[in-house]
Amino acid sequence: MEGIPSYEDKKFGSMVRGALWLVTVVGEGNVFTKTQLREAFPDIAQIDRRLRDLRDHGWRIDTSRDDPSLLQQEQRFVTRGADVWIPGRSKAPKHKASLTAAQRAKAMHDDNYLCRSCGIGAGEAYEDGGGVELAKLNVARRRVLHSDGTAEYQLVTECKRCGTGGGPDREVDLGALLELVEALAPLEQRLFAKWIDADQRSFSPIEKVWGIYRTLPQESRAAVAQAIDEVTG
Repeated sequence: MEGIPSYEDKKFGSMVRGALWLVTVVGEGNVFTKTQLREAFPDIAQIDRRLRDLRDHGWRIDTSRDDPSLLQQEQRFVTRGADVWIPGRSKAPKHKASLTAAQRAKAMHDDNYLCRSCGIGAGEAYEDGGGVELAKLNVARRRVLHSDGTAEYQLVTECKRCGTGGGPDREVDLGALLELVEALAPLEQRLFAKWIDADQRSFSPIEKVWGIYRTLPQESRAAVAQAIDEVTG
């Protein structure tokens, strides 16, 4: 198309190149497959995810969940959004910066007033801090990718230490996690369900022993290894 760069131009980021491919190769209203997408971008490992990011810029790309006439491997490029290859237009729209006190209180209540990354509570001392550093909790936004390709920001409680360096827009692929859960054996799924109900993981005796073993100095690890050899030999 006249005036539109080539999707093969690697000076552009992967999301922009994906947009250019849709416009110049697929065309609005047409169907493409995941295989065709990956063959067009063999140098980009997560091109599917980058294409989903276009939805934040007004692009509509339907999957079989949106359009039952599509096969699981098919997607339809429905509507073109912002021209993200034009400088300044590929910047993702900002989400609301401030949270109300009610939003913060609800998020912390829903998270049992614990950091969802490390499990520490407000005012508790970190185990490796010698009792000097006490945890401070905050509410952060986490970008969540759903199975249907849509994305939204959800609130989550985390401590200051876990939040440091992670940035405000750390991303969670919920669809990928659900696929991993579905792939578990029935017994593993039941165990996982118990952990969810208790909101904590129970450790087996061998896992507890392993946890202690990993903290030992080399000489002590060698002594444990020798003892195991004598027992099992």
